[in-house]
Amino acid sequence: MLEPPSAKPQSTRLAVLIPFGIVTLIWGSTWLVIRDQLGVVPPSWSVTYRFIVAGVAMAIYAGVRRDSWRFDARGLGFAAAIGVAQFCLNFNLVYRAEQHITSGLVAVVFALLLVPNALLARIFLGQRMGQQLVVGSAVAMAGIVLLFVHEARVDPNGPGQAIVGVAFTLAAILSASTANVLQATPTAARYPMASTLALAMLIGAALDAAFAFATVGPPTIELRPVYLAGILYLGLAASALAFPLYYNVLRTIGPAKAAYSSVIVPVIAMLLSTGFEGYRWSGLAIAGAALAAAGLVIALRARRPDR
Repeated sequence: MLEPPSAKPQSTRLAVLIPFGIVTLIWGSTWLVIRDQLGVVPPSWSVTYRFIVAGVAMAIYAGVRRDSWRFDARGLGFAAAIGVAQFCLNFNLVYRAEQHITSGLVAVVFALLLVPNALLARIFLGQRMGQQLVVGSAVAMAGIVLLFVHEARVDPNGPGQAIVGVAFTLAAILSASTANVLQATPTAARYPMASTLALAMLIGAALDAAFAFATVGPPTIELRPVYLAGILYLGLAASALAFPLYYNVLRTIGPAKAAYSSVIVPVIAMLLSTGFEGYRWSGLAIAGAALAAAGLVIALRARRPDR
């Protein structure tokens, strides 16, 4: 007997798959853009500029939507927590990680996001991983391990730099996962998405600026067109567009499944690196990419998003 339309898994609906695909494609390209941002401008100032652009864009969007800007103490605290975890700690750590290891290796390690997302969702939200989700995660993680081994072997910076870069990336993962799980709480649903994110991004930008000023001094800007275009791309597409889409998906299918965007992102990053950086695929990398994609398909076909 055919199942009624209402029984269709949430994670296979177009309303989830389309934004999921957009976010994955955008974030798959950001590692290459971030790499270009490193150089003249200290990382903390680049992060600051990114979230000033993103916060202003989100504020304009919230104004167009006529979202409320009335936040009580809980709402302000929630926005501040997202600003600190996602838009300050996470990105400062990611940018610093790319000073020590290749962008491909950072992207690969960041795929581990699904692990703390699933664990924190279990602890704080009571969301259990069903058998299909566990199997998909195991298959995908096997693929990520193969990609990691490949990237570590070809990393020109040596093991010492790799350890530092991976440590920064793991700390960034914990920060991002904290923000992810916060977005799945009942508190998040109480406030308009656009104005809350605008406030969180601007709070994050203010903290980024304070940290940058305290550690590297007054603002530095690079007028190179590619650098400025990168700031706009990261602020508008990768932040103001991608984060609302991602958080809406996360609230629908849960943090564990939403984190699968980070599993397929390294594959996209490597495909782009093939075209722009001369990346060469080995048998190990191809096998890792195939396993990551297979695990994604298995996990997203699970019928219940939280079981």
